[in-house]
Amino acid sequence: MHHRPTVARQISVGLLLLIVVAGIAYLGSLATIPNTEGWYASVRKAPWSPPNWVFGPAWSVLYVCIAVAGWLIWRSGWTRDGRNAARPALILYGVQLGLNALWTPVFFAGYPRVGEAAWWGAMVIMVLLIACVLGLIVAGARWSQAAAWLLVPYVLWLLFAATLNAAIISLNEPIGPLI
Repeated sequence: MHHRPTVARQISVGLLLLIVVAGIAYLGSLATIPNTEGWYASVRKAPWSPPNWVFGPAWSVLYVCIAVAGWLIWRSGWTRDGRNAARPALILYGVQLGLNALWTPVFFAGYPRVGEAAWWGAMVIMVLLIACVLGLIVAGARWSQAAAWLLVPYVLWLLFAATLNAAIISLNEPIGPLI
């Protein structure tokens, strides 16, 4: 039998998760906005790359889903003795938030500093993020099927974003000698 925290605590944690993901979005925008009209505007992109205006609304919806999914997993894991048995899933949740927060500054703000290496670093982060979110979907489903389903559009968007990242690498990085 599962025990749920008080309504006040549930609301507090829900709001905290919304604030955390909004903070990640804000920090990402600090790295993105100065570069979208700079190097990113002139780089060759995948033919399937959407217009820049699509990213803000898409990520806004995804961040709400991410926050709600984390809250549902957290809320469902409580046991009678007051511990949260969903802790392994919540650790994955925290790791994916960290990886999510890293990708944007590495990709956008990293390029003017280190060149193409930033795109490769961002690609490594993206692969780790996708693996983490897939693990979170599996681990989180034990606690909340709704949470798992809320994360499906997120992982699909990440897979799409990975193709965009890979396309920028392949379309723009010079090919060196094949020795």
